[in-house]
Amino acid sequence: MNSISANLNVMIKACEKASKILIRDFGEIEKLQVKKKGPLDFVTNSDLRAEKIIIDELKKAKPNFSILSEEVGYKKNKDTENTWIIDPIDGTINFLHGIPHFAISIGLLSNDEVKSGLIFDPIKNEMFYAEKNNGAFFNNERIRVSKKNELSECLFATGGKKYNSINEISTRRSGCAALDLAYVASGRYDGYCQNNLNLWDIAAGLIILQEAGGVINDIDLNNHKNLNVIASSPNINDKFIKKISNF
Repeated sequence: MNSISANLNVMIKACEKASKILIRDFGEIEKLQVKKKGPLDFVTNSDLRAEKIIIDELKKAKPNFSILSEEVGYKKNKDTENTWIIDPIDGTINFLHGIPHFAISIGLLSNDEVKSGLIFDPIKNEMFYAEKNNGAFFNNERIRVSKKNELSECLFATGGKKYNSINEISTRRSGCAALDLAYVASGRYDGYCQNNLNLWDIAAGLIILQEAGGVINDIDLNNHKNLNVIASSPNINDKFIKKISNF
């Protein structure tokens, strides 16, 4: 493994420990307890168990850091300059339907900037991570965004209601924002757009994408909800923005 910080190391350990729960529960979906939070918004006991494991592991290493997590919300601590941002299962609906496309997402917000990010797909055993000014990696191999120049050659990910259909470009809807951003960072997708996202959906993906050479619209990290994201490789960014702005 390339040289990583102590913070990223504890993120990896927490993620790997929580993933064991998710892998086990994914094989026993019919036994899960499910609670509906809102339209197409669910929480499972798997979310809650994985979240607790992650938070406990992070607290052991950094007991004073604040926490923002999907299920427990914002927990202010002594250190308000550093906040762990956690989504224990991004892609819960996929998880519930037995679709093997979901991920654990952990980001570290320091002084109003995401400094570290980790996205782990436990079913495929695919880990994407990055630290500021240290590059982006997939399973310990350096990754970079796509170099394509023409929209007709590209594949884009989308979600939400605003971008349900974008004419003349090829799009996919995966149901997992964290992996969508990771896939843009690794060149699998060429761009991604979605509205009404939460900060825990995208925090890790932001730094991974940026460190892979991608570009993303300005995100107000002080807002935790209703965030709109437009991300792509730099080669097609202007064309992509123009295409979706005309939609």
